[in-house]
Amino acid sequence: ILFKNATAIESSARIDTVVFDKTGTLTRGQMSLTDVVVVDGEDRDDVLRRTAAVEDASEHPVGRAIVDGARTEGLALPTASAFRSVPGRGVTATVEALEVVAGRRALLADHELLGGADLDAAAERLEGEGKTAIFVGWDGRARGVLAVADTLKDEAAAVIGELRAMGVEVAMITGDNRRTAAAIAAQVGIDRVLAEVLPEDKVSEVRRLQDDGAVVAMVGDGVNDAPALVQA
Repeated sequence: ILFKNATAIESSARIDTVVFDKTGTLTRGQMSLTDVVVVDGEDRDDVLRRTAAVEDASEHPVGRAIVDGARTEGLALPTASAFRSVPGRGVTATVEALEVVAGRRALLADHELLGGADLDAAAERLEGEGKTAIFVGWDGRARGVLAVADTLKDEAAAVIGELRAMGVEVAMITGDNRRTAAAIAAQVGIDRVLAEVLPEDKVSEVRRLQDDGAVVAMVGDGVNDAPALVQA
């Protein structure tokens, strides 16, 4: 444990709120592909291999899980070009002369790739199971929704329980949608969930808690957590 200065030690005695990042902190950060749901008329393997082709250039755990899942199934991935990452929202790339978009509903909507009620219902079901849903589409419409799941660290619930027993409020911050985030939080006993937070907005959430009078400690593992860690 590194204490930067004496003030940090003094301040730690007054901590009343601890904010945990989710992926890689409360969870193992080792995601795996669990579901591939496609709209009527689409080939499941085609949807998976094109999504994996786009995600192959991504370093995000969700993207890696999709790529690993496709390769485990023996699918050959087509070449992708013009890859672009939209932080907190998803990725796009050109695959087989088509612009393929994979990520949140909102990202597909921005590209005018509209899905049907069945696809939305499937995503809601998957998110309710604590999984992260990734929509994918090209050529004017959404083609499917894929789900990946992470597993909680063995000690996560015990740590949360001990903090709550000390009278400390515990919150979880994540870019996941509210449904998925709530399902994960419920498994470890966290009531306060800050969901759908873009990486660059984590620091603002910590600052908002401080503005409300909280003395905040932040626990995170990723580069995009750095500003929030400094603020706490």
